[in-house]
Amino acid sequence: MTKIDTKPLDSEELVKSKLQELIDFRKDDQDIREFWGKQFDLGLAWVQFPEGAGGLGLNPKYQLLITETLRNEGLSQQNKIANILGIGMGAPTIVEYGTAEQISKYLRPMFTTEEIWCQLFSEPGSGSDLASLSTKAVDDGDGYIVNGQKVWTTLGHLAKWGLIVTRTDPNVPKHRGLTFFIVDMESEGVDVRPLRQITGEAEFNEVYFTDVKIPKENMLGAVGDGWRVSLAILMNERVAIGGNVRERGSGAPGHLVQLWKDNELDDPVTKDKLVSLWIEQEAVRLTNMRAIENREKGTPGPEGSTSKLYEAEINKSSYEFGMEMLGNEGLLFPRGYALTQPELNFDNETFGFTDTQSLFLRSRANSIEGGTSEIMRNIIAERVLGLPSETKLDKDKAWKDIPRS
Repeated sequence: MTKIDTKPLDSEELVKSKLQELIDFRKDDQDIREFWGKQFDLGLAWVQFPEGAGGLGLNPKYQLLITETLRNEGLSQQNKIANILGIGMGAPTIVEYGTAEQISKYLRPMFTTEEIWCQLFSEPGSGSDLASLSTKAVDDGDGYIVNGQKVWTTLGHLAKWGLIVTRTDPNVPKHRGLTFFIVDMESEGVDVRPLRQITGEAEFNEVYFTDVKIPKENMLGAVGDGWRVSLAILMNERVAIGGNVRERGSGAPGHLVQLWKDNELDDPVTKDKLVSLWIEQEAVRLTNMRAIENREKGTPGPEGSTSKLYEAEINKSSYEFGMEMLGNEGLLFPRGYALTQPELNFDNETFGFTDTQSLFLRSRANSIEGGTSEIMRNIIAERVLGLPSETKLDKDKAWKDIPRS
């Protein structure tokens, strides 16, 4: 009798086997969301997540294998851009702090982009000092009633769900009186209004909450634990913005190379600057790859701040140089300034922008969103280099006793 080898597949073999099943599932006329649903069901959405939650319980380094294989097969991964706030930030935080019911309810339609997510953190009086926020949530027995205003809410006009941090106790220090919720953006009392940007587009929004009811089962983490959950969101956001491993030569460097070719530039000074920027971006890409290979499961550490800082600064430098390459043409703005709002876009990674002028203007936000470059430098100084932190005079004061303008 032939002995059957029942030895389990090792991690890499398991991932490769699942990938082959996913590739075989592909059809020419297939709805891309059906394909992403299959990817989730096979555990290839977030390979480090538990089985049944879009993962296989493996080291996150195997996500690189998945990304590279799908890229080489020409299979779209634009869901990670179209729903970056959900897939990049919301999902890992829900897995860490959410209930089994929340994980089961939210993750699959998030990954397939059937449900878009937004982040509701900043307020008119609370930006870099997020813990000073004033949007309040009051327990009314079977839920919480939320009143307040949030700003700079990316894709809020498309979102079904929002990740919102609120103040539930004004009588304790500001970091201890916060509670985190998942809010239905279609709830009565939610008013989303566009914020027009310098590009003419309104990718960002301001959101008003007037007596919005949030069920208690939508709480993420415990009462008063909102700051810890918010930090997890922010750490994941910085990795989502700056810590991804792009295809070599894509993004800003690829755009500059195409400009070089289109404008038939051949002077050595321009060429030297172009190569220098390409090398800088490649160094960041390889650093991100190493960070992913070394990363354990759970919330990323301060290394995400390093990647986010350098990605933001290189993007700005690259598109500034792109404007120089355009010369006088850079003074024109081909898109025009008509107010528009982005829709779901699976075609490119720049929210629909393809012209250098728009990319240059949009890159200004890279050093603000997800934490300013100044905040990133503070985090690196304190948590990586071990330098002393700034004195916090309001650390032990009750939030209600802190003066506000």
